[in-house]
Amino acid sequence: MARFEFSNTRSPRIVVIGGGFAGLSAAAELARAGASVTLLEKNEAVGGRARVWQHEGFRWDMGPSWYWMPDVFDDFFAGFGHSTADFYTLERLDPSYRVCFGPDDAIDLPAGIEPLVDLFESIERGAGTRLRSFLADAAYKYRHGMGDFVHKPALSLREYLDPRLLWSLVRLQMLQSFRAHVRRHFTHDHLRQIVEFPVLFLGATAARTPALFSLMNHADMALGTWYPQGGMGSVVDGLRRLAESQGAEIRTRAEVERIEVRSGRVSGVVTRSGERFDADVVVANADYHHVEQHLLAPEYRQYGREFWKRRTLSPSSLLFYVGVEGRVEGLRHHTLFFDEPIDLHAEAIYESPRWPERPLFYVSAPSRTDPTVAPTGCENLCLLVPLAPDLDDADEIRERTWDLITDRLEQRTGQSIRDRIVVRRSYAHREFREDYHALGGNAYGLANTLRQTALLRPRLRSRKVGGLYFAGQLTVPGPGVPPALISGQVAARQIMADW
Repeated sequence: MARFEFSNTRSPRIVVIGGGFAGLSAAAELARAGASVTLLEKNEAVGGRARVWQHEGFRWDMGPSWYWMPDVFDDFFAGFGHSTADFYTLERLDPSYRVCFGPDDAIDLPAGIEPLVDLFESIERGAGTRLRSFLADAAYKYRHGMGDFVHKPALSLREYLDPRLLWSLVRLQMLQSFRAHVRRHFTHDHLRQIVEFPVLFLGATAARTPALFSLMNHADMALGTWYPQGGMGSVVDGLRRLAESQGAEIRTRAEVERIEVRSGRVSGVVTRSGERFDADVVVANADYHHVEQHLLAPEYRQYGREFWKRRTLSPSSLLFYVGVEGRVEGLRHHTLFFDEPIDLHAEAIYESPRWPERPLFYVSAPSRTDPTVAPTGCENLCLLVPLAPDLDDADEIRERTWDLITDRLEQRTGQSIRDRIVVRRSYAHREFREDYHALGGNAYGLANTLRQTALLRPRLRSRKVGGLYFAGQLTVPGPGVPPALISGQVAARQIMADW
């Protein structure tokens, strides 16, 4: 990537709204280029959905818990003359994760392609060879999808008129479904579910997700599942320290109330406390819908209410942060419970939104890898149930779901857990709205459907307000931690090019 610097006699004053991954990466890039950068974060700490909660000696990552695509983080820090090791220590998990399909029926996914080939072959004859072919195709999609497309600001069709890119689009299988692609390679139901798992949170069923997203299988199986010691909060802390080292000022507990516009350009932002910050440029890493509908006057909004009603959101989640006395046997660092029909749960998220009657769920147990996240002799757990956005999440509904998944967790692990719980907290749609102004209480942003890709996502640069840019999971390139990190870079580089 080209290195930009502001060359005008007066460098711009830039306010970044929101300290998620995109906001922090944008702040670091812009401050390095010589801008005067102030980042304003609503909550008590930066990180966005990747904040940390500590209680009774336990420490939980409140949001993302999977560290995938390590090359994206490596490239980001390398751009500043650093490595990730300058900020946090990574450990590759082996096994990467466990998938529980029922009583005494679980599969551990080993780290590395060769052990995976052997595993697939042991489950289905010929599947090992087909996995090699599947992953070779996934690697091609990853190289071109992550290399050619995700770093584009998607402001003009001209960005995509390179003949090499058009040929790549054919190879990337944008018009074939992910499910059809998987089923051409594997027949065993367990293998199909394992391969389909990474797209569960993209915003559509596997049958309606483009086969392009088998690139996620390359991220999963070839690049591996990693853990940053201290949790994802250590990654956030590294990004914060990097941004500050470049000269960015970070303010927490500073919620923005409005963006001021003068003569068609941003002129400043005002916080709820009444403090005003002059700005030549504003980068909005807060929820895109919230920024347009609540921080801007109506005449400056690009998208109306009907536009947002027609958007397909990625799922929300019900999370339980749980501290347990003693060890919970039968779990890995990451354990997926696919012991109920996956299509039934997916249908409750994507086709007929409702609370699932037989929910799948995921358990993160980082204390298996990192003893610092729980008191000695205790287990740190996070239980997650993916849900449709915009549901009523009354306490009694949460409790019913808690009972459903805890019953199964105790059955599958063969031990009592409820009587050993010392801390428990739930988090769902209400909190996503309160803490992040998340549209529909979503957890992951706009779904990565074909109709919401690249040029069809909400624009990175405002059409109506000069100097207003957006970053994060509702604009390009899409949801997820690595894309959010890239989104901040793309916004910053567009600002530098425009300025």
